[in-house]
Amino acid sequence: MLGTTVGYLNADEFLRFIHNAENGVKERGMFEGRGPLAILLLVLIGGLALNLTPCVLPMIPINLAIIGAGAQASSRGRGFMLGSAYGGAMALVYGVLGLIVILTAGTFGTINSSPWFNLGIAVLFVVLGLAMFDLLLIDFSKYSAGLGGSSGRGTFALAFSMGAVAALLAGACVAPVVIQVVLFSSNLYATGTRLALALPFCLGIGMAIPWPIAGAGLAALPKPGMWMVRVKQTFGVFILATAAYYGYEAYSIFSNRWVDPAAVTSSVQAQLKAGWHASLAEGLDTARREQKPVLIDMWATWCKNCLTMDKTTLENGDVRAALSPYVRIKFQAEDPEKQPAKAVMQKLNAAGLPTYVILRPSK
Repeated sequence: MLGTTVGYLNADEFLRFIHNAENGVKERGMFEGRGPLAILLLVLIGGLALNLTPCVLPMIPINLAIIGAGAQASSRGRGFMLGSAYGGAMALVYGVLGLIVILTAGTFGTINSSPWFNLGIAVLFVVLGLAMFDLLLIDFSKYSAGLGGSSGRGTFALAFSMGAVAALLAGACVAPVVIQVVLFSSNLYATGTRLALALPFCLGIGMAIPWPIAGAGLAALPKPGMWMVRVKQTFGVFILATAAYYGYEAYSIFSNRWVDPAAVTSSVQAQLKAGWHASLAEGLDTARREQKPVLIDMWATWCKNCLTMDKTTLENGDVRAALSPYVRIKFQAEDPEKQPAKAVMQKLNAAGLPTYVILRPSK
């Protein structure tokens, strides 16, 4: 495989993709040239700031008491270690959650093309947003409080377990941030940026930083008050705005599922007449026989960007000239979760549609 790219590209971007693939130039990820350490630090600070949310801050002294840290610890050293176990478990949960989402399926990126996924996220964020205005009651604290049992002295196993559970039940304020970071990391990883794997861990580490300090009794926590209500309502506005974004995405994808079949057929037939292959196997056989490089265009009739690429970028004169030495294949992945589309997309590490892959034929 010489190169791969996902999503809509204009003519200049597509020509650059071809040039880089032909010359062995690695595609630039979002982190390259943009300060990866700065982005990691930003996520770390974001995780730290989550502790100040109205869903987390009031629970800190309660959870410290449950695990036997803070003022209840027999010594500052023991409180520090208990807090470290609690915070470390939180970081581990967010990190593992991110890795599972990123690595379990090579085609995870296709989930962003699902109207049901976008609609589900929109509904979830509406519920969380309404909870910020106390229009819905979402109280996870009773679950975490019940896990402490009647143990009067915290153990490291209890602290670790409580930290892991608290990460999962952190509340309505944290869920939108965690979801966004995990989705962003998944999409970033699909572009070949391996550093994206560290983002969920950084979020968890940021959220875990105060716990060893608070566990040792070395920090004074901000007192709850009216300022927390204002912060909570501000969170609600942003969460509802995010819900509106995902709702619009769902609407757009739904509306583009029912495109004009005649227009799609006309576009595809025009490309097939221009020398594109509709069969992946036949195209690869031709490439091996003629020893030509291969361009595979993975598309679907419901994919808005796929159709836009067909009508604009792939019709550009310079692009057509650059692709003339290639065996060009249009692989229709109408349902990326069904075979053979799923197997082909996994083999070629396709993270969504449209995906363009350049291959060198084997001899």
